[in-house]
Amino acid sequence: MTITCNGESVRIAARTIAALLQQRLGAAQPDGVAVAVNGEVVPRSVWSAPLLCDGDVVDVVTAVQGG
Repeated sequence: MTITCNGESVRIAARTIAALLQQRLGAAQPDGVAVAVNGEVVPRSVWSAPLLCDGDVVDVVTAVQGG
């Protein structure tokens, strides 16, 4: 399946956000991360559910501390 993740075309085998994050960030539930699929924020509690479909647009945002 092919999705767009942060503007980049990505092929993934699994259909879960957790699998995508494991592939891209090395952790299935990384701290300080928010995910939106097709413009809708997805709660962390459902990241392991099969939500992703071919052609979805996923935005992964990482919190950055500054001061």
